Amino acid sequence: MAFKLGPRSLLNLRGVHPDLVRVVKRAISISNIDFTVIEGLRSVSRQRELYAKGATKTMRSRHIHGFAVDIAPYVAGKIRWDWPLFDHVENAMKEAAKLENIPITWGGDWVSFKDGPHWELPHVKYPDPK
Repeated sequence: MAFKLGPRSLLNLRGVHPDLVRVVKRAISISNIDFTVIEGLRSVSRQRELYAKGATKTMRSRHIHGFAVDIAPYVAGKIRWDWPLFDHVENAMKEAAKLENIPITWGGDWVSFKDGPHWELPHVKYPDPK
């Protein structure tokens, strides 16, 4: 079954770098599980709010410049947080990035702070604006 991004996901991709949008759109078309874009471009005030709650460990988020998205599995009409489902999203996102020839980094691969929903373009190729 081919999945497609819903209106909320498309809205949440506004302001996200076009290369990352391309990867997300390709990923949903090849994924064996539905997923939703929870958040893309993020304001500094939203970042402060998440930082205060401990939901993020930095004020230098890639979301602030549109270089990151948060994606979650969407099963039976609900966002799901069980880690094994993120492995399916991981497979689709990494395959899509390979097909689109766009480097990406997954928060689930991080050692100190695993972040399953988080995907970003790497700083080296996509530096933050000055």
